Amino acid sequence: MGESKSIYDVIIIGTGIAGCSAGMYCGRFNLKTLVIGELPGGIITTTHLVENYPGILSIGGVEMGEVFLKHAQQFGAEMKFSKVIDVQRCAPPKDAKKLGIFKVKTSSEEFIGKTVIFATGTEHKKLGVPGEKELNAKGVSYCALCDAAFFKEKTVCVVGGGDSSAIEALILAQQCKKVYMFVRKDVLRAEPINYKKVMESKNIEVRLKTEIAEVRGTGKVESVLLKSGAATPGKQEEISMDGVFVAIGHVALSGIAEKLGVALDEHKQIKINRNSETNILGVYAAGDVGDTAFKQAITGASEAVIASYFAYQYLQKNEFGYYCE
Repeated sequence: MGESKSIYDVIIIGTGIAGCSAGMYCGRFNLKTLVIGELPGGIITTTHLVENYPGILSIGGVEMGEVFLKHAQQFGAEMKFSKVIDVQRCAPPKDAKKLGIFKVKTSSEEFIGKTVIFATGTEHKKLGVPGEKELNAKGVSYCALCDAAFFKEKTVCVVGGGDSSAIEALILAQQCKKVYMFVRKDVLRAEPINYKKVMESKNIEVRLKTEIAEVRGTGKVESVLLKSGAATPGKQEEISMDGVFVAIGHVALSGIAEKLGVALDEHKQIKINRNSETNILGVYAAGDVGDTAFKQAITGASEAVIASYFAYQYLQKNEFGYYCE
């Protein structure tokens, strides 16, 4: 590919809170900006309520995702909802004074950009037990907000011991007859307000030191087999179950970045500095895919704004060669 008129100043991969925040700020900097990703609004759209974003007392996850998308578009960011399958560095330009650029590929299109911001987020971590994959979307779910209505007056379980699992259980308790919480450790680590709600709920039963060994059923979830341990010493217990909701954390979606040569930590998160820069010149990262310890919508938005600012500074200071094979 030779010189092209369709060169973006910034290509942002990810259409969630971080991606849209970057898109909005890059638009305000008057940069030619493309925001591209699969899920409009990002993973926040699977959240029931967001009540910890400063300045917004309470907002639905879907509504919040929509607001961020519209804000980015208001300042001129172009949106495409496709899966990015590869990012490549173009061949070095013939003019040694100019910097190279990047090629971003989907299954059907290619885009050229001077800088790239990874805001790819995370995906749900899997249990990895027999029956989970086979019964996915047949009673096994990773989103109570999405699927709770399908289990009205039924018995379900939530697997996980953090605040997100407590929130999942509380959502399900509004619809389901019975909600078990299976917590691997000896304590439920939920925020105090959610811990109190769980403990006061009449149809939530918390079982500590409990893990699922297998999800069973023919064509749909019918029961779960628990591992023998402190909760059921010396035996495996089988409980009838209509649904299994997995809330054990997330895995960073960093595979494309890793292939490009972006440095990752031991958890496959993208390493960034205080400027949201990676080890590759012109490549930035923000949000849950990054290696910052505390991951919230507000921190992801902040990192994205920082990435936008330093991408803008980088673009102002350098010239670029438009040479891609």
